[in-house]
Amino acid sequence: MLYNAPDFVGVKSLLAIACEAHGFRAIFFPKFHCELNFIEQCWGYSKHIYRELPALSKEADLEQNVLQALDSVPLVAIRRFSTHSLRFMDAYRKGLNGKQAAWASKKYCGHRVLPETLMRDLMEAGLVEQTNQLHENDTQIQF
Repeated sequence: MLYNAPDFVGVKSLLAIACEAHGFRAIFFPKFHCELNFIEQCWGYSKHIYRELPALSKEADLEQNVLQALDSVPLVAIRRFSTHSLRFMDAYRKGLNGKQAAWASKKYCGHRVLPETLMRDLMEAGLVEQTNQLHENDTQIQF
């Protein structure tokens, strides 16, 4: 509640202030929606690489491993993560729930956006129910 109070709305976070002091801009994404944030997917990829590196105890060595793991994320993977996030955003924009969005993202993995036939494909897969016939080609979908 305080977070939305007028006194707090215009105040920058300490993280944003620190980033700006070093010439960067902090961009905050929605919380708890890693499928919408491809940076989270890149971070997960680099954590996987980090775990495969030898376990070290010196702080300088640990920092070197972190940098190596972050640098090891290939550009093609970053692009795939971005496209994956775009498909999820498109699915949510079309009114799908999480389970339906995950199914659609996996089924149409070669597409940047989901096709117009998505609702028909969801019905055929048993992920939505047809409630009644509006017109010959239009159906109302129940989520």
